[in-house]
Amino acid sequence: MIKELTSETTIPETESSPRLNWIIIFVMIAMHIGVVLAFFPPFFSWSAVGVFLVLHMITGSGVEIGWHRLASHRSFTCPKWVEYFFVFCGAFSGLSNPIDWAGTHRIHHAHSDQEGDYHNINKGFWWSHFIWILYHKPDLDDKIAKVTKDIKDDPFYLFCDRYLLVLHFGLAAILFALGGLPWVMWGSIVRVVLLWHGAWGVNSVAHTFGYRNYDTNDKSTNVWWLVPLSYGQGWHNNHHAFPYSARCGLKWWEIDPSWGVISLLHRVGLITKVRLPNES
Repeated sequence: MIKELTSETTIPETESSPRLNWIIIFVMIAMHIGVVLAFFPPFFSWSAVGVFLVLHMITGSGVEIGWHRLASHRSFTCPKWVEYFFVFCGAFSGLSNPIDWAGTHRIHHAHSDQEGDYHNINKGFWWSHFIWILYHKPDLDDKIAKVTKDIKDDPFYLFCDRYLLVLHFGLAAILFALGGLPWVMWGSIVRVVLLWHGAWGVNSVAHTFGYRNYDTNDKSTNVWWLVPLSYGQGWHNNHHAFPYSARCGLKWWEIDPSWGVISLLHRVGLITKVRLPNES
């Protein structure tokens, strides 16, 4: 079990000059143009929208359950094949790879809204939302290696890292074979961009707007409308209060779709040692 990172955890800083990553910038611009085109012929079909909804649910749940609550926080225990299933689903999200994502997220919890947090909200809403991604981070790999010792050498995680683009283009090829350009546009491009903004919104919106159930040492908030876009991480203040918890929606009315899946798998015996807040 990993040691939970706290705001007191020290991760050494290194000096580096910010330099724009033009490949990422080009990809982001092209993907957003693709979203606009997807609403017009010949790129639109209702079957493509259906494919988008199904794949968004599968890949978004893979990130939230596999990458976030399991890989990043070890909120529960499960057989390796269950872990790898969710991690693999998340690999099609377009949100980096599972090792880098988990490492960056652990660093975020160690320095939330402070120096050392790569998407520190104090640097501005849009910085936290996406601008931070546009820059090279030469010190990030070393920091990620320090905080992901439990997963960085796992063969399956490394497979998802090394063959990330192959997986994405492979999925696009399958979608094209089954449904043509509309399925590619909606099943790959629109889906990935919406997953981007759902995840980015947790960093920006859920550190700016919303309400707080707990007085945490950061600016995290709960934002209900982010929940369906992030599969439960929209209850972000709850998450920062209890980062180890497998459940993020803690009030009776805070619906948490990922907790529903975790709870179901726990009942059938596929998930054990579920970690929850000790609340009176």
